[in-house]
Amino acid sequence: MTLHDLSILRFKNQQIARSKFKTVKELARWMGAIQAQDYIMSKWAFGIRIQDPTEELVNNAIDSGEIIRTHLMRPTWHFASSDDILWILELTASQIKASLKFRDNQLGLTEPVFRKSNRIIERSLRDSNHLTREEIISELVKDRIDVGNNRASHLLVRAESDGLICSGRIKGGKLTYALLSERVPANKSLSRIEALKELASRYFTSHGPATLQDFTWWSGLSTNDSKQALEFARSELSSEIIENQTYWFAGSVVDTGPDDDTACLLPAYDEFVISYRDRTASLIPPFHKKAVSDNGIFYPTIVINGKVIGTWKRTAKKDSVVITINLFDSVKQDMKPEIIKASSGYVNFLGKKAEVIL
Repeated sequence: MTLHDLSILRFKNQQIARSKFKTVKELARWMGAIQAQDYIMSKWAFGIRIQDPTEELVNNAIDSGEIIRTHLMRPTWHFASSDDILWILELTASQIKASLKFRDNQLGLTEPVFRKSNRIIERSLRDSNHLTREEIISELVKDRIDVGNNRASHLLVRAESDGLICSGRIKGGKLTYALLSERVPANKSLSRIEALKELASRYFTSHGPATLQDFTWWSGLSTNDSKQALEFARSELSSEIIENQTYWFAGSVVDTGPDDDTACLLPAYDEFVISYRDRTASLIPPFHKKAVSDNGIFYPTIVINGKVIGTWKRTAKKDSVVITINLFDSVKQDMKPEIIKASSGYVNFLGKKAEVIL
């Protein structure tokens, strides 16, 4: 297996090529978690991976609570299935709190402040009263909680990592928060060993082939916990050594060849790019800074045969979306119709018309 073979397998395992899933929730469960820092783009992360996708389908899954958006793992925003959110949060919450502790102390956010803030938030959201970020901040201000200097963000992330709040229904086009206990019914909890094994199994099955270092980066777990997780799951996995690195994945390598020259437009912060510490299999070093900025912004990318060959951006109009294509290098002329077709796929997902600048 070569690095290019590895990239093609990742592309297939992530369901970007010939997805076997019809529902948003099924896909969320398969992936374990999908980064959702860019909310608008994260909906297309589902769209590119399920059959017959529409934005309405994803919105319905969000409104119904089939998928939940909250801070998980590194920490940053992720979507996860409602069936998985509780055990993943329980596994990673302590890591999230530890990563924010230094800044919390700088902002004067002590445990008594967090307890008071949580009480106010819980009272405000009780009985399925889903509120926007601004509405919650207003409630905190009424009770003399200092929300300046980005304290509000830390208070909300703490409420999430305490298992108090999560994403609610979309209200007036805006995101809301809801009580996690009202949004997701209590289900069977996993022991820490079971949770570590399950998270590793999900990652290497859906994201593999990948290294232990990739999993550590994606999960945000400590190196020791990541090693244990892989050890618990390794009986279910296969491995290959490529350029002195061990890559883990589920099943066996049957077909590593590309399906065809189909182009795909991936969203910003897509799992195909962001979920690996080493991205050289799909994103060669000369192009890395064109796809990922120095301050960690992951741009929407164009992928052909497992390789990132450019970036794209969208400009919304009333009834259409302008897709501007930026290719890193020259591509074959016969690939341009595929790129235009891929652009139309995204705009069809939104239920609009496409204007492509290539």
